[in-house]
Amino acid sequence: MLMRLIPRFVLPLCFFSVVFFAATCGAGEKASQADAAEESWVSLFDGESMAGWEKVGKRDSYWEVEDGALSGSGSQSMLVCTKGPYKNFRYRVEVKINDGGNSGVYFRTTRKPGFMDGYEAQVDSTHRDPIRTGSLYGFCHVYKQHVKPDTWFTYELEVRDDVWRGREMTRVKVAVDGNELYEYMDFAKTYPAGHFAFQQHDPGSKVQIRKVEVMPLDD
Repeated sequence: MLMRLIPRFVLPLCFFSVVFFAATCGAGEKASQADAAEESWVSLFDGESMAGWEKVGKRDSYWEVEDGALSGSGSQSMLVCTKGPYKNFRYRVEVKINDGGNSGVYFRTTRKPGFMDGYEAQVDSTHRDPIRTGSLYGFCHVYKQHVKPDTWFTYELEVRDDVWRGREMTRVKVAVDGNELYEYMDFAKTYPAGHFAFQQHDPGSKVQIRKVEVMPLDD
């Protein structure tokens, strides 16, 4: 009787061990892939200094590091990342705008930009300009409030030159707090490779940025 019982117990235990091992390996592989993806992000702000950033604009516009964040106030200016240029990439930043404030996350802009140079992802919760956060300014406008003022949120952008049905274009995906709002296809390929920048819009605006990361993509 003992010899007959052994196969009945051994086989299920072996099967369970194989399944458990496979599941564990699968989970470990996914975790490793996630870790590798996170390691591909390159930080452009050290959280402590203005190293790698330069103001372009009026003297009475101010940029400083305040409580671990880049903070803009005063008159019009741009804070430009001195690294680059970048062409195809994923880009994510954590941003906060005050009530009534206005700013912009610029990409593929020039080294000494004005407000009309480069793509701008709008940062605006309650400003008199009704074009809200989530908009690709001048290309695709969002009028719904996705983020309340004085609230940290994550902007994530994916930008690459591509071909769609035989036509060259620049593809821009826009996401706010992990929610992909849309994908815009710019067949004019309006802006080539360029730099990243943040906008200080007006004296009534105060913008803060506490994380800036880029993941370059293959051309």
